[in-house]
Amino acid sequence: MIESSIPEGDDQATLSPVVSLSGVSVAYGSNVVLTDVTLDFFPGRITALLGANGAGKSTLIKALSGANPRYSGDIAVDGTVLHLSSPVLAKAHGISTVHQKVADGIVPGLSIAENVVLDDLANASRHPLRNSKQSLLDARAALATLGLDWPDSLLAQDAARLSISDAQLLVLARALRGTPRLLILDEPTSALTAAEAERLFTVLRALRDTGLSIVYVSHRFGEIEALADRVVVLRDGVVQHSSERPFAWHEILHDMLGRATELEQTRVDVRRGHDVVARVSGVPLLAAAPRLDLEVRTGEVLGILGLIGAGKTELAELLAGLARPASGSLSLGGEPYAPKRPSDALRRGVVLVPEDRQRQALLPGWSVAHNISIPFLKLSSALGTLRGARETARAQQVIDSLGVVTAGPNASIDDLSGGNQQKVVVGRWLSAGPRLALLDEPFRGVDISARREIGGRLKDLVASGDAGVVVFSSDVDEILEVADRIIVLVAGVVELDAYADETDRASIVGAFLGARTRDHSAVPPEGHPK
Repeated sequence: MIESSIPEGDDQATLSPVVSLSGVSVAYGSNVVLTDVTLDFFPGRITALLGANGAGKSTLIKALSGANPRYSGDIAVDGTVLHLSSPVLAKAHGISTVHQKVADGIVPGLSIAENVVLDDLANASRHPLRNSKQSLLDARAALATLGLDWPDSLLAQDAARLSISDAQLLVLARALRGTPRLLILDEPTSALTAAEAERLFTVLRALRDTGLSIVYVSHRFGEIEALADRVVVLRDGVVQHSSERPFAWHEILHDMLGRATELEQTRVDVRRGHDVVARVSGVPLLAAAPRLDLEVRTGEVLGILGLIGAGKTELAELLAGLARPASGSLSLGGEPYAPKRPSDALRRGVVLVPEDRQRQALLPGWSVAHNISIPFLKLSSALGTLRGARETARAQQVIDSLGVVTAGPNASIDDLSGGNQQKVVVGRWLSAGPRLALLDEPFRGVDISARREIGGRLKDLVASGDAGVVVFSSDVDEILEVADRIIVLVAGVVELDAYADETDRASIVGAFLGARTRDHSAVPPEGHPK
């Protein structure tokens, strides 16, 4: 049974923080991804961590959990500054983390009991005499902290047989062994049903009441309204917002999506599209989402704005041949379109600039020219030998058109800044003269100068009237700057579809707020009770 250890009447003013961050920053080369983060996490409090893709949430979690020791600044546990150089050290000092992919925390072939005490099994030097009976006893004790009484017959079964919700409870029980002071949960309900999620919430509330400090990372505002005592918003690696309940959701959304700048003004260069280049008909983007109908037109940049879990990456992957629709159909240029793989899409003139350039788009150690030409080897080679002149010419065209700062086509891609690497990736695909260009978070990690150069190239592409461009983003500023037509996507549903000169920031935020009745992804109304 879980019992409370927080005295009644205690508040943040009288409690000392369990974990404190002071001036914590993280940079990868010239790319600064976390800047001067200062936060306190108090006992008996659930802190919700919010932010769009690339906001810095994962980077912050890695620093706190010891997974990334390359941070500057101070992290203190109970007032003592420590350098968290590994997850083992972090856990030894009371910081436990449950990562988003629960399946990654389960070892098939081992019993449920063995998975609960996996840390002990991995450290044979500390537990050399451990046997299955001891594992059962310790597993039962760990599960009992969650109010679970699983029989020995179940604990002896292969952990791979557990449902996703029970696997979630298993890794949570493991994380709670050793009585942690801070528990970090990264999107813990991403694979749970509503009933399973509510079961988890009951456990978390009880754990909070024992004095445990919890960091809850989620994009589902309904969950945060139901659980959190405080909301912290990260944007571009900086803490933009911190507030206690009752939460002002308009303010939170503004700080997540970006606030108006002094330079913001009504767009006067908005284009109206011409012919329909791609059509999505009756396609659900997410498992529980209704069927979506959507048109992409030539001669305009369509900006699709959505937070994590909106379905925008799923839509990009469908159009690019990386996934197939569960139902409904796609068409391209008025003809049926059912790509089974990206090469099918490329042959039809559809290209995708993926969200993660480092993992999905770049070839480290290769030259700029090779990185640009790799998808077009058949065009750039003869009898298996690269035509150097053609490859170099294509690369130079990309360098010139996007203002890539580099020593030349033969320079290593590793020597370029993040913004210039992104220009290379965008330029690679635009150099193919696409019929439909899809760009998933193309401005992440690039400065405003690079953003405007890329945006200008996209506008040049649609100016011919023969191509369509779709930019997928979670940043209002980016969408307002580059898009002619704007769609707000929430949980697979179009909440707004308007031209940029017919809408504004307030209307866009209002579209998100208008989705407040939609399940866990909804934004709750102001002042909704806990």
